[in-house]
Amino acid sequence: MFLFVNLSSEIIRAMRGVAVGDSECVLLHCVIILVSLVVVQTSEAGGNGVKTDVFLSPKFVLEAGSVSEKYYYGVDFPKGHIAIKSFNAEVIDERGNSVPLHETYLHHWIVVRYYIRKGKNVAKESVDLGILQADFLIVKNSGLCEHGLVQYFGLGSETRRTATDVPDPYGIEVGNPGDVPDGYEEKWMLNVHAIDTRGAENKLGCTECRCDLYNVTVEGYNGGLRCCHDEARCRVKAGFQGVKRGLYLRYNVTYVDWDASIIPVDIYILDVTDIWTKARHRCLIEYEVESCNVGTKNKECTHTKSLSVSLPTGGDVIYGVGHLHTGGTGITLYGEGGREICSSIPAYGSGDEVGNEAGYIVGMSTCYPSPGSIKVSAGERLTLVSNYSSAQTHTGVMGLFYLLVSDSSPKPNTLLHSSAQVRLYYNLFYYYACIES
Repeated sequence: MFLFVNLSSEIIRAMRGVAVGDSECVLLHCVIILVSLVVVQTSEAGGNGVKTDVFLSPKFVLEAGSVSEKYYYGVDFPKGHIAIKSFNAEVIDERGNSVPLHETYLHHWIVVRYYIRKGKNVAKESVDLGILQADFLIVKNSGLCEHGLVQYFGLGSETRRTATDVPDPYGIEVGNPGDVPDGYEEKWMLNVHAIDTRGAENKLGCTECRCDLYNVTVEGYNGGLRCCHDEARCRVKAGFQGVKRGLYLRYNVTYVDWDASIIPVDIYILDVTDIWTKARHRCLIEYEVESCNVGTKNKECTHTKSLSVSLPTGGDVIYGVGHLHTGGTGITLYGEGGREICSSIPAYGSGDEVGNEAGYIVGMSTCYPSPGSIKVSAGERLTLVSNYSSAQTHTGVMGLFYLLVSDSSPKPNTLLHSSAQVRLYYNLFYYYACIES
């Protein structure tokens, strides 16, 4: 069950009091209220110690056709030794209103955990952490990819209607002082990638980052993250006038204080593009779906991509969900012998309202097996199958799968200690494809 926290009644009244044509000072007052809210509210439900904190990212500004992909370091996050129970997010404007996907497309947001040496400061928006080298240590999830997908949390357009709850008695453990290296402190990075499609010539093409629409040329590459980078611009209709506006990612973190009764879970992120050779996992993150042959019936136009992989440890599957882009029809994880572990199906919107935007993936179905009912074994061959409609070409699509597994055997955090690793991961962990020449 989701726990939602509302703004205080005073702030709601202030925001509702701002109408088009009201004085600038009233609007400024509301903006100041919103921006100054570091923690909007902390609620504690039912006496069971469950708390929800609501935070805002730094403001990012978009206009018609523009792209913002910012990396915010040291963002606000609950303090202490805790168990995360859910993490939800959405884009809002300066008045606190939810912004629909057909105006601002949320390509993705991700949250990365890291340790930084005490006394070392990182700018809120940093581009190069090479100067920090070993002073900056990324804490990976348990996933297999060598480069990329190190985040603890992350979704895209589906974020509003995709459950992220971790059921009792499980939790994602963070903030354990015993895990932090001497002289370091734990912090969090937030990456937000948003595309303003107001007035776009081709909204779908903009959201799929088609290179021609961004006036970018990359040899052998038709579309994807390398073409819709920060400050890129997608083509808009001639004469379209759109105003700049400030936006935020509002994120809700639900958690409990850690205690011995909580069972920790490992986070695995599987990528259908993973090129697995021996002990190496090279994840390309994105791929292209080519259109089917002319004359083929649409219902027969399906592009399937699969991956065979195994996990280093086993345990009970607690939660599963897929991440697909527009055109995706489903993604399923199978165990040995073809047994279904989890199938995640997209929900497409059918209207104009927020959370039901027509043509967009607005949610992904999730799996919550009964405790102990579905297990994976260490070394078991798993198969991930990602399906897209190929009635038309789709660029920059993804086939990712988040899996929470409860493993009672203790193991240390996966840290990136060497300066070479830190620089490499800093350049590649954000969702970018890792291309080798």
